[in-house]
Amino acid sequence: MEDLKPQGKAGVAVLAIGGNSLIKDKQHTRISDQFQVTRETCQHIASMIEGGWRVVVTHGNGPQVGFILRRAELSLSELHPVPMDSAGADTQGSIGYMIQQSLDNEFRKRGLGQHAVTVVTQVLVEDNDPAFEKPSKPIGSFMEKDEAMKRAKEEGWIVVEDAGRGWRRVVPSPIPREIIERASIRRLLSGGYTVIAVGGGGIPVVRADMGELKGVDAVIDKDRASSLLARRIGADLLMISTAVDKVSLNFGTPEQKDLDHMTLSEAKQYLAEGHFAPGSMAPKIEAVIEFLEKGGRLAIITVPEKIEAALAGQAGTRISAD
Repeated sequence: MEDLKPQGKAGVAVLAIGGNSLIKDKQHTRISDQFQVTRETCQHIASMIEGGWRVVVTHGNGPQVGFILRRAELSLSELHPVPMDSAGADTQGSIGYMIQQSLDNEFRKRGLGQHAVTVVTQVLVEDNDPAFEKPSKPIGSFMEKDEAMKRAKEEGWIVVEDAGRGWRRVVPSPIPREIIERASIRRLLSGGYTVIAVGGGGIPVVRADMGELKGVDAVIDKDRASSLLARRIGADLLMISTAVDKVSLNFGTPEQKDLDHMTLSEAKQYLAEGHFAPGSMAPKIEAVIEFLEKGGRLAIITVPEKIEAALAGQAGTRISAD
């Protein structure tokens, strides 16, 4: 396995950006709006790369998959339905395109001589994963309770309240076991490319009886898949870009305490104490724990616009091994 670190002076990083972070609010859901946010985010990613980091960018796709499925539902009288795995592949291409173009344009402005490339990525899951019996992963846009209850009744959706932000549909979220395109991602990194991969957590696939791959209707948590990828390529840093600058204890209460730093042991303790909301911060902390337990050195959680400051230790929450 080739060593990637000499070609990235600062090290190798997996940077995960949320699909929700590309949508500012309900009035800015158009592709042009998402593209603008992507361009802004990629300015910060380019600064990270200019600083010597070799980067794989991963991204969420919950709202975008929801849009695709809703379009399919509205057109069923004329067109075929869209399976979840195909919807995930669609968003890997469309969001990857936005990130890839935005990064390439930013590289050109800075005279970096870098290029970005998107890899449509499959992620292996187990067909007997208990998650298929208990859907838990939010997808699609946020809804008011009345609308969510109507969809649940009319369309058979399972809906949940998502961390105080509204109601969303949930689908199975099996644990990622392997990144099918891992070797290709490593080769692209070693060739000097910035890689966009594992979009939306990757396209969930299982091994059939003869060993062939087959897509399944599920969504893999983007942060868990990003953590797995980071471990598999020996990344030094896992950075999760999200909607909050720092991880907090007692979030949303008068006792809220923002954290500048956590150790691995503290992260485990706070997670067990229930400080992190399921479907929101909890999966991110779980992904960080998995990364650090398997040899990762450092994880950072922050907002996109503070990526550079967080790398300098001036923003975000840093989580380190004990």
